Amino acid sequence: MSSTDRIYNFSAGPSILPLSVLEHAAAEMTNYKNSGMSVMEMSHRSSIYIDIFEETKADLKRLVGVPDTHEILFMHGGATLQFSAVPMNLIGKTGQADYAVTGNFSSLAMKEAKKYGEVKIACSSEDKNHIYIPAQEDIKVSCNASYFYYCSNNTIFGTEWKYIPDTGDVPLVCDMSSNILSVPIDVSKYGAIFAGVQKNMAPAGMAVVIIDKALAGSELSFTPKLLSYQVMMDSDSMHNTPPCYTIYMLGLVLKWLEKQGGIEGMEVIKAKKAKILYDVLDDSKLFSGCAEKDARSDMNVTFRTLSEELDSKFIKEALAAGFDNLKGHRIAGGMRASIYNAMPAEGVQALAGFMREFEAANH
Repeated sequence: MSSTDRIYNFSAGPSILPLSVLEHAAAEMTNYKNSGMSVMEMSHRSSIYIDIFEETKADLKRLVGVPDTHEILFMHGGATLQFSAVPMNLIGKTGQADYAVTGNFSSLAMKEAKKYGEVKIACSSEDKNHIYIPAQEDIKVSCNASYFYYCSNNTIFGTEWKYIPDTGDVPLVCDMSSNILSVPIDVSKYGAIFAGVQKNMAPAGMAVVIIDKALAGSELSFTPKLLSYQVMMDSDSMHNTPPCYTIYMLGLVLKWLEKQGGIEGMEVIKAKKAKILYDVLDDSKLFSGCAEKDARSDMNVTFRTLSEELDSKFIKEALAAGFDNLKGHRIAGGMRASIYNAMPAEGVQALAGFMREFEAANH
């Protein structure tokens, strides 16, 4: 299959990667920079791989703006393993933590944290099936919480936090899996940030953790070594073999991101792409958006038609037209178009055109 045969892949994750990155990786697949080896085959302790590792880490630090007070970790297990790692490393200070429950993954993270300490729900959007983000005045922060946890973008329900919660002296912990690298962030305001890489950063198999160094070192006594932020900091993420190829791919994505104008440039691009689809929804009599307008995600556009039967018809016909993975999550139903950084604007425009054609034929 040539590049011209590629479909528009709107998967929520693992998701689309930039075509130029895939082609670059393919060209180096069997022989990286005349080494006679694939990156997949290299020792993680070799000088050639250490160069890849250090350059990727340095590029991420520069592009995201990670201050020297924080450390970047490359950890196994994706974001879901961080649901355990966060409380294991951070809840021990007071034995308590606050969670904002605004979707499925923050709910799962909260339930996992309850195994390791006392957890309080500081705010929730469950009363309206997670179609909105609570306002600052609706957040109740406990003064004795070890940390406050939230998920900045909710892939299943298509909502996104448009502000950073004010939690006073309580450290902020944020799951940024599905919108990292799409909007500038002030890392200094966070105690910890983590992201599964398979949406906006790289192929699946790793989580990036950005941790305030001052918060590490207080893990619960039974914390596995590979989940200890302090152990991973001390070994520069190489206590054992790291996800070598995923780190290499992340490095290529970061080079691509820089060509788009960095995160600031990507913020402009992603807002324009999202507006294309939301304009269709706002003008439509057949389609309707699922999330409240002031909480709409720029990464995951959730919508539905007038009936489940018509939803199914749309998904089937969209697939035949070259638009894949538009079926909504089983929890939410409807449709979901995930338009992460690598989704080209022409893909979004093509989907918008198909939606208009489908409405004209079915309304």
